[in-house]
Amino acid sequence: MSERKVLNKYYPPDFDPSKIPRMKLPRNRQYTVRLMAPFNMRCVTCGEYIYKGKKFNARKEDVEGEDYLGIRIYRFYIKCTRCLQEISFKTDPQNTDYEIEAGATRNFMALKLAEEQAQREEDERKEDEATNPMKLLENRTKQSKQELELLESLEELRDLNRRQKSVDFDTMLSQFDTKEAQKKLKEMQEEEDENLIRSVFGVGGSKKKKVVSEEIIETVEDIHKSSALEPAKKIARLSYDASAKSDIQECTLLKPSDTSRGKSVGASSKKVGLTGLVRLKSSSDSTIKLTSVPALTSSSTTVKPTPNGLSLLGTYSGSDSE
Repeated sequence: MSERKVLNKYYPPDFDPSKIPRMKLPRNRQYTVRLMAPFNMRCVTCGEYIYKGKKFNARKEDVEGEDYLGIRIYRFYIKCTRCLQEISFKTDPQNTDYEIEAGATRNFMALKLAEEQAQREEDERKEDEATNPMKLLENRTKQSKQELELLESLEELRDLNRRQKSVDFDTMLSQFDTKEAQKKLKEMQEEEDENLIRSVFGVGGSKKKKVVSEEIIETVEDIHKSSALEPAKKIARLSYDASAKSDIQECTLLKPSDTSRGKSVGASSKKVGLTGLVRLKSSSDSTIKLTSVPALTSSSTTVKPTPNGLSLLGTYSGSDSE
């Protein structure tokens, strides 16, 4: 027991391996191996289905007289799980698959048959091209045409990608958002209203008033009424008889232009009264009547004309002529 797990055995110096007899084994010896079913199969005897991946204790042997490019081909023997019928299959290194031999039939071979058919057609096509030069020329023409079509389709895809680069996906998605669309619609309406207001009142937004020229015609009675309401002017009017034909001069009093000048009007009211009186030449039968309109002062008070020396002198000279 001490020598069971040693790495090296002891060989004496006089050891001769030729004196040891050799075991005689059969040439095609079978070995028992543990394997799984490589495909779905059905037993011919009892009809039992054996699915891919089921484990068996199989016997393995070499197939005599068969190989593929120097690769050995092995044969396996299993038994049906129901009737214990022996089923045999072997390896197929050419197609990297397994081939059923006896005892069962393989299921779901449609894909394998289709692949085999496609492979046969491909082999026939290659053989035809190799033997027929016209067929080879036609195939080359078709191939070049297909390449041109592929290039055109590629250019179209590139153009489509360039167009899609300029597309704003956020804007496209916001079109389907009802709240966002309503908000934008309201903003657009407000902007249109503002543009309309600017176009009416001015380009820069400043309101420009349009002045319409009017022609005002006033009668004498309206002038008397307005003079009572607007005491800004002082007028000296001379009335005379129709029979008198003499030159009459009218004098208008100066109007204060602003408030600074208007303050001095009240202080010089007596001088204004003097300057409003003018000495006139008249015939014997003419009479002079003077009317004055009170001037506007800063305190809005009317100033009555006071009698002075010139007026008394005019009345005295008139009495002497009579």
